[in-house]
Amino acid sequence: MEKDYLLKKWLLNGLTEEEQRTFDALEDAPLYKAIAASASHFKASHVSSPEAFETLKEKLPKQETAIKKVSWKKTLLQIASVLVIGLAVYYGFFNTQATHIKTVAAQKTTISLPDNSTVLLNTASTITYHEDSWEKERELQLDGEAFFKVAKGKKFDVKTSQGIVSVLGTQFNVKQRGTLFEVSCYEGIVQVSYAKTVKKLLAGDTFRIDAGIEYSGTTNHEAPQWTNNRSSFKSVKFQYVLEELERQYNIKVVYEGDKQTRFFTGAFVQDNLENALQSVTAPLGLTYTFEGTNKVIILD
Repeated sequence: MEKDYLLKKWLLNGLTEEEQRTFDALEDAPLYKAIAASASHFKASHVSSPEAFETLKEKLPKQETAIKKVSWKKTLLQIASVLVIGLAVYYGFFNTQATHIKTVAAQKTTISLPDNSTVLLNTASTITYHEDSWEKERELQLDGEAFFKVAKGKKFDVKTSQGIVSVLGTQFNVKQRGTLFEVSCYEGIVQVSYAKTVKKLLAGDTFRIDAGIEYSGTTNHEAPQWTNNRSSFKSVKFQYVLEELERQYNIKVVYEGDKQTRFFTGAFVQDNLENALQSVTAPLGLTYTFEGTNKVIILD
């Protein structure tokens, strides 16, 4: 694992000074360097035109062509050696498979990571990580929402399209839905990086940014409410509430009113659709009706 990791980073010119010293001490390091040096000199041969060759041929004295025996077996073995090394480098280091875990509508799942950290993945969410380099770089990509319980150890990074959350050992929730990016810390300290800004959150702190607008708040819960089958919201666009309803119940919600400037504070349960719809519509003076079994129309 150590050797494979160092070789992969060396090929990509990504070694730190300490890793470079470790790599240089490897038994096969001179061979790898020799292969790389030879490869850097490969280039296409210059090909003369047929006319130039014929002119030169006429000027040369005619002579017997010396016949030299070629050891094809030796040549083929040399070619095979180069191919084996090339294929090993390509398939062993550049074709590593990432682990993708995805949930669909109305589904949640718990994942155990290589370091025994756990991830509870909310509905319609995806995480991606590489097991082969996990010991060196604990990082994963998140699209959606997840609650993390991180084992003590090296830095742990959760990357999203909107920002990065970095921790050592803690419990926190990350939500990235469209332009909404929200982080809540439940234990320890987390660092949130987005654009050119870095923020630190302590236990009980929450931070949200949506389309450039920031919001900071607090929570007195020990874990996000969705882990207990309850979706909660605090001053969020009504659009996000309706989208979460669709994800949790695998339904289509239609609302022709203003979803962008109307804000909602409240919650709905994830195991009773009628109850959930009443919780969402009643506080805003709205009504709803069903169209078929999987479509809900919300009316002003």
